[in-house]
Amino acid sequence: MLNIMKKIKPSLWAKPVRAAGQMVTLVALAASAAAAQAAPANRLYVSSEKDNRVYVFDTQGQRLSAIEVCKRPRQLSFNKDRSMMYVCCGDSNELGVINIASGKMTGTVPLDDSPELFDLSADGKTVYVTVEDDAILGAYDLASKKKLFEVKVGGQPEGVLVTPDGKHAYVTSEEANMVHYIDLGTQKIVKNIRVGTRPRRLVLAPGGKELWVSNELSASVSIIDTDKQSLKDTLKFKLKGIRANDITPVGMALSADGKSMWVGLGKANHVAQVDLATREVRNTVLVGKRAWGLALHPDGKTLYVANGMSDDMTMVDAVAGKAIRTVPVGRVPHSILVQP
Repeated sequence: MLNIMKKIKPSLWAKPVRAAGQMVTLVALAASAAAAQAAPANRLYVSSEKDNRVYVFDTQGQRLSAIEVCKRPRQLSFNKDRSMMYVCCGDSNELGVINIASGKMTGTVPLDDSPELFDLSADGKTVYVTVEDDAILGAYDLASKKKLFEVKVGGQPEGVLVTPDGKHAYVTSEEANMVHYIDLGTQKIVKNIRVGTRPRRLVLAPGGKELWVSNELSASVSIIDTDKQSLKDTLKFKLKGIRANDITPVGMALSADGKSMWVGLGKANHVAQVDLATREVRNTVLVGKRAWGLALHPDGKTLYVANGMSDDMTMVDAVAGKAIRTVPVGRVPHSILVQP
């Protein structure tokens, strides 16, 4: 056996060993590269309308960096695998595309004049945007960056929500005081649902049977029956010592357990926790000035509130119902996005 081994040239039996080593090295390099490109965890992203930036924080409120973006950034949303983030820019009429790993804006999608908010199709290929100046819901292809179609809606559209099956969309009109129920296939309004004064944002309750609509100038939330597409209930907010016209609900966030809805009360400088089943306000928490943008950590423990007129963000213990701390976040913060 030893004689046979001696007759084999070292170069012949050494090559497989070197090849195996090379394979191990390549695998290690690939893993390292993948790790380098992975989206950082435990991050908060906050858009600043006046700074043209998205500020990056850790989930404890420590500011880490800033991302230069397009003009007047508003709503933020991740793509399906959270490798990219989209930001709607109202003054440059663009949808900014941010690479999460590099922390840089890598491209834009042109939109119509003064885009407000947006929602993505279920496959992540189409973005539906409310366009304030043109009073339309615009559909844009993210790959080709081309406009697909538009649907004329009421004046000053803002909130937009695409149904889970991708067949319909709801759009709020601040001027018409209604929610438009739109068939995305026929590209037509199916029904107009009258709600409160100046409706702003939309959130589906668990199970999708109720659509909650914040009414900024009615101090209320309208609740729509999504089977009948009709108004089901109206919840009015009252705060001791605060005038009704200073209670201006806008942003909303569903609790992690699906049992309550957090509502930002705007100029009242509070957020309210509403029990979905009883419609009763379980708790109110004092935060900063003009509390509009809300985001809840997926673990349900912390609510983050963007205070647009005090240029800061309040962190609320969502379990105890108490403010934890408030940190500066740039001029006129609009929206918050959480990467757990």
